[in-house]
Amino acid sequence: MARCEVCGNDYGMSFEVHAQGAVHVFDCFSCAIHRMAPICEHCRCRIIGQGVEVEGQWYCGAHCSRAEGQVGIVDRV
Repeated sequence: MARCEVCGNDYGMSFEVHAQGAVHVFDCFSCAIHRMAPICEHCRCRIIGQGVEVEGQWYCGAHCSRAEGQVGIVDRV
């Protein structure tokens, strides 16, 4: 068993996420999202799906990037 780095739960079905040379241990996907998902620079929501990265800043979509003054970003449907 391993202890979740977010909530501290010692859970028999915990899992590891290997990212950018580090190993993270979580007991559930919600803890993994809480720790790993980027945050939109405009609305501050966690970006769980495809976000938009502009000049090193993350946004949940084109609308939020435009609201922060970025230009030329469009959502694809």
